[in-house]
Parts: sequence; C-alpha cells; structure tokens
Amino acid sequence: MNTKIYIGNLSFDTSETDLRATCEQHGLVTDIHFPMDRSTGRPRGFAFVTMESAEGMKKAISAMNGKPLNGRLLNVNEAMPREERPAFSGGAGGRRQSRY
Repeated sequence: MNTKIYIGNLSFDTSETDLRATCEQHGLVTDIHFPMDRSTGRPRGFAFVTMESAEGMKKAISAMNGKPLNGRLLNVNEAMPREERPAFSGGAGGRRQSRY
C-alpha cells in the first residue's frame, strides 16, 4: 500500500526539518525527498514524504491539506506513481541536418 504523500505550494523558506516536524505530528516519517532546482540550488516548492503507515498518511493529508506552513497554504495529497515517459528519439540531437 502507498504511504507516500505529495506536498505542494511549499515556501522556499521551508526546510526539511520544518516539514518533518509538521508531518510527524500525524505519524512516523520514514523518508523525505525535497527536490532542488539544478540551476539555482533552491528548493522547487514541493516535496514527497513517506509515512510509516497508510493511517499516518491519511491523517497527514486530512490535517495538512489547505493549512498554512511558513505563510503558504499547503496542497497535500497521495503521491501517484510516476508515469513512464517514452525515451527521446529525436534523431539529429537537436541539430538540423542538410539533405545535400
């Protein structure tokens, strides 16, 4: 059973410690994935939190969705599995090739 939640609309000032403390009010947190922007090194404004149990996940979603954290209203729901994307097969690698 899925125990991972998606938390969106996070303030850029929210730290992993802040998020863990908030989520652990509803159950044990086993993992947090806090994606960072590659070019700026800043958080991307969302995170994935894995709870120990489905009950903890449901409690966290119910209690946190639409509630403020660091001045922003959170968007919290069950994380869906990532959809498979087809491999890129662009051929010329983004360059135009001459026919002649």
